[in-house]
Amino acid sequence: MAARLAQVDGAEYTAMLGLGVYRPGRVVTNDEVAGPINSSDEWIRTRSGIRTRRFASEEETVIAMSVAAARDALESAGVTADQIDCVIVATSSWLLLTPAAAPQIATELGMNHPAAFDISAGCAGFCHALTLASDLVKGGTAGHVLVIGVERLTDTINPADRGTAFLFADGAGAVVVGPSDEPGIGPTVWGSDGTQHHAIRQDKNWIEFFREVEEQGADAVRPYLAMEGTAVFRWAAHSLKKVCLEAIERAGLSPSDLDAMVPHQANGRIIEIMARELRLAESCALAEDIEEAGNTSAASIPLAMEALLRKGETKPGADALLVAFGAGLSYAAQVVKLPNWQ
Repeated sequence: MAARLAQVDGAEYTAMLGLGVYRPGRVVTNDEVAGPINSSDEWIRTRSGIRTRRFASEEETVIAMSVAAARDALESAGVTADQIDCVIVATSSWLLLTPAAAPQIATELGMNHPAAFDISAGCAGFCHALTLASDLVKGGTAGHVLVIGVERLTDTINPADRGTAFLFADGAGAVVVGPSDEPGIGPTVWGSDGTQHHAIRQDKNWIEFFREVEEQGADAVRPYLAMEGTAVFRWAAHSLKKVCLEAIERAGLSPSDLDAMVPHQANGRIIEIMARELRLAESCALAEDIEEAGNTSAASIPLAMEALLRKGETKPGADALLVAFGAGLSYAAQVVKLPNWQ
């Protein structure tokens, strides 16, 4: 008879215990990005809701921004680096295929050899990573997990591309996930639609680029991020209401119970449509960080949470719906208690 394996007990409930963010120092106006795409401040604001965004300097690397955000998250949570058992980094702009960014971040933070890995789920990456972290703590695999969403999207976009140059920006946000006395991270509703893989993509793969280099030398054009904005807009506007409602229902709430909604900061018009479709209460705070931060992909949810808390539009412990969607197309939504923030 086979021996029975020991069962490790995890936490009954989990929550985001602390939040930290890093916003690059350089503020970039619409006028600055409008020239190369033959556009204007008015056109960009009308189309996206963006007024400014942040671009990282050479020193503000994926590692540096992640470490800064993580340190603030640890402090807010009252958790030390040696209490972290796992680090999950959500990013689509760490431009090394290997090694991952997470182990280097853990070392910079002085951690005691935790498990550490990156995930790639586009703009939905943070919500995916949050789900993994919660399940690790509930399963007993980890006591505390550091989740980071970080992007240097300015490394991936063509400044002359009218479809992407005005949208994307840089930044990082981090949370510490750990045990809680009450539910703090609700059930996740997530999925993907591979029929829409072309809607947000790298416009050529690296093998194609290497062949172009061999054939054309310095005339070869590097891969860039490409997006079919209309396809993404239609998909998000018509597909996410059901996902949001299911996440709210699985948390045992109704839309009118929400204190805040924190959608991925993809486009101001998409955010307005989602809020209207859900018929949120007038008192429900709606994150619209895109106006100042642009679209920071996997970093946008934690940055938007921080903006709501910093401006006093909601408070730690409030019930908030997180929902994100992006390349894949991938999506995820969950209701959470907003974390501590300093």
